[in-house]
Amino acid sequence: MRTAILTDTNSGISMEMARELGIFMLPMPVILHDEVRWENKNLFADEFFEYLKNLEEISTSMPSPGDIMDMWDSILDQGYDELVYIPMSSGLSGSCAAATALAEDYEGRVYVADNHRISVGMRESVLEARDMALAGIEGKEIRDHLEETGLLSTTFLAVDTLEYFRRGGRVTAAGATLASVLNLKPVLLAKGEKFDAFAKVRGMKRAKAKMVESMRQEFDTVYQSYPAEEIAIGTAGSGLTAEEAEGWRKQMQKEFPDIPVYYTPLSFSISCHTGFGAYGCAITVRKRF
Repeated sequence: MRTAILTDTNSGISMEMARELGIFMLPMPVILHDEVRWENKNLFADEFFEYLKNLEEISTSMPSPGDIMDMWDSILDQGYDELVYIPMSSGLSGSCAAATALAEDYEGRVYVADNHRISVGMRESVLEARDMALAGIEGKEIRDHLEETGLLSTTFLAVDTLEYFRRGGRVTAAGATLASVLNLKPVLLAKGEKFDAFAKVRGMKRAKAKMVESMRQEFDTVYQSYPAEEIAIGTAGSGLTAEEAEGWRKQMQKEFPDIPVYYTPLSFSISCHTGFGAYGCAITVRKRF
């Protein structure tokens, strides 16, 4: 039984990494001035973040049913018996529910896994699914495992400005202005489904320190009973320079010297909502197969 693993660019897995690991990748669409573009297909980081910094008209969209089914058909035509599709959390987008409905026409050859994750936590789910497929585990069992263990991940996110949330209707103009005047940086928390307000601190330096402190608390209270080799810690950011990204990774690595910490950029779809200069991190349980 050959089982393919498919995800989208919200996983934080680069196209290069996906090719190296044999993971299939669906580019997420971004709408720039009414033109649909696709992440890392015909829209790349330099151009995207230039638009974002200039507060250009940018929005996100779900992949079309046709694009999803074309990708599924292409994978199955390559000789795979089945595939597991891992999109972003159903709590953050309707793409998971739409894909689940489409999968009904594939008569058990396509399994859509909703494991309630995004970015760093989602990345670990995809890598775990790949390991399971290589171990000969079939698609239904992979999907069921991802859904049963989806909440074993905690994500924190700090945004530099509320302007992008204001434009998306998630915060009032007055609230965004007040936060800007006071230099308040909201820290958000996700333990499945959606992000919720967690804390507000002055300045991004304190916001990052708050996330590191909170990650330590999560590790000591929720994840301490799991084997160290099954703990994954990742950092992420939106439009960060190489120096900023490495500095953020090192700050987290200092707190967890015995666990390798990596960095991955936030996807364009996520960055549309967080804005430029956001920082994130996650701690996740990833079973080894």
